[in-house]
Amino acid sequence: MAMKVLLADDHPLMLSGVRRVLEEEPGGFEVVGESRTGSQVLPLIGRTNPDVVLLDMRMPGIDGLGCLERIKAAYPDVHVVILSVCSAPEQIQAALARGASGYIVKTINHIDLPSAIRQAVEGTVFHALGMPEVTELAMARAAGLTERELTIIKAVSRGLSNQAIGKELWVTEQTVKFHLTNIYRKLGVANRTEAARWAYAQGFVEAPAYEMA
Repeated sequence: MAMKVLLADDHPLMLSGVRRVLEEEPGGFEVVGESRTGSQVLPLIGRTNPDVVLLDMRMPGIDGLGCLERIKAAYPDVHVVILSVCSAPEQIQAALARGASGYIVKTINHIDLPSAIRQAVEGTVFHALGMPEVTELAMARAAGLTERELTIIKAVSRGLSNQAIGKELWVTEQTVKFHLTNIYRKLGVANRTEAARWAYAQGFVEAPAYEMA
């Protein structure tokens, strides 16, 4: 069955161009609605029941991040893929952290757009599409983490104890605890399991050693 897509962008040329690209994909997509303001998006979702919303970050009325949060709160099963001209790592991180299934930069070749949407919806990519791949370190820094803190959170996700991490990094166990305290504060998490889940959600690890339930 064709994937039902709702388009949300304040530029008519962008809307028509994206619609044309998707509808020319044989049996792949059905554009069920278009919105030019953030405030129109939720009502349109209720009327059209899309599988995915292709959402611009800069929308009049309600901006992209605000609209994204409202969509995920009201329709958690609807995928939201950001399509934006902005390629700043902190903006990408903010969108993914709020539940976006993917982030596509408008510089992407139009031929690749249908595939990029599918990859985002299917959960097979963890970085922005349409731009040079965002490095792990850039994404970590966008979240406020240092390179050492990224190394430690990845070690935690592998199930290593503080003592084992200290031996691996040639630092004391107390130093590891100090870094973990800072990591928890920066990410807004309470413990190792939540930190590992965060690392998994950002694509830093393939699968955490901790139970994901």
